[in-house]
Amino acid sequence: MKVLVVGGGGREHALAWKVKASPLVSEVLVAPGNAGTAEVGRNCPLPSDPGGAIPAVRELVRREGVSLVVVGPEAYLVAGLADALRADGVAVVGPGAQAARIEGSKSFAKDLMAEAGIPTAAYRVFTEARAALAHVHSLDPPIVVKADGLAAGKGVVVAQTWDEAEAAVTAALERGVFGEAGRKVVVEEFLAGREASVLALTDGEDCLLLPAAQDHKRAYDGDQGPNTGGMGAYAPTPAVTEEVAGQVREEILLPAIRALARAGCPFQGVLYAGLMLTKAGPKVVEFNARFGDPETQVILPLLQDDLVPYLQGAATPGGLAGLPALRSSGAAVTVVLAAKGYPGAYQKGLPLGGLDAAAALPGVLLFHAGTKRDETGQVVSSGGRVLNVTGVGASLAEARERAYAGVAAIRFPGGEWRRDIAVRLA
Repeated sequence: MKVLVVGGGGREHALAWKVKASPLVSEVLVAPGNAGTAEVGRNCPLPSDPGGAIPAVRELVRREGVSLVVVGPEAYLVAGLADALRADGVAVVGPGAQAARIEGSKSFAKDLMAEAGIPTAAYRVFTEARAALAHVHSLDPPIVVKADGLAAGKGVVVAQTWDEAEAAVTAALERGVFGEAGRKVVVEEFLAGREASVLALTDGEDCLLLPAAQDHKRAYDGDQGPNTGGMGAYAPTPAVTEEVAGQVREEILLPAIRALARAGCPFQGVLYAGLMLTKAGPKVVEFNARFGDPETQVILPLLQDDLVPYLQGAATPGGLAGLPALRSSGAAVTVVLAAKGYPGAYQKGLPLGGLDAAAALPGVLLFHAGTKRDETGQVVSSGGRVLNVTGVGASLAEARERAYAGVAAIRFPGGEWRRDIAVRLA
């Protein structure tokens, strides 16, 4: 069968690579893809606007006879791509627009958690700056201020002072820096503990957990600098023991899945719980409605099973029934190579060298993120996060060593990366 992966980043390259390995799959299409996905599948053009891309995806699926669609970026889900495909009778891994609000609207997600009794930070929602600022001064820093809508991973501020919290509120509600996404803000208490990402495939009724991962959101070493879409990750994280994973499943994931079903918007696809492991137990920092990025790049290389039957199960109501738990082994570390200046302004068109040499190293996988080939055939940067260099090994220490060996083999003038991914555990 043919499988379509929608998106053009490192997550989609990892998905296409894993799907391609299935004996059930004859061809992988990626829309729009990047220079890396072109090596494992066939790239197909796609309009950049998520809403405008829906007719193009529907036509591509019809024309190519695609049997299964895996949607990567959240913007397509919030725009209703999964709804349109299901209306056409196509199996799709990803929730409809109403269920995707669990990521597309922070206030919706928080209200859902409150209704379902899911542990999370205390919060209040504001549309008017004066009321939000008054509430900010009733809290002790650090204070978390979140734009309600999708802001490409840049709408969350962990303010260390009242002044920083005030600036975040006024930026969203008065200056409109996040546009429509920031017309409403969520102000939360700060949660202390260790972060973890737990992803689960769900068919709207049950769920199967993937190996837990740890993302690194801050731009610079030592968890300094602005938040990004993710500068690296490792899996599995020892902080999520079997006992903790069971607690997350029973107290967080299943209650969220059931609450969405009660709300009339059953969730089929991948439910991602961004967690803080506090002294009082795991609490939800955020929900995402899709595979994480860059977590996918360290989770999928660990899976021993063919992923495609599980993706098919998650695309079908009740479709995971009877499937065994996913098996995994080893450890993986990924390092994101970014264009200098990311997540702010950055240059595109920077040449990349040494890619073949890096990919030839033992235990090294390259997942392209923001890349393309120029008119000469040279691979150049086309985004902020450019490459994911993933090392796989028997331990996190071995995986980390291999990931950074891969980084060292790559020539990327104008690039930057963190040098401390997984360093505390290696």
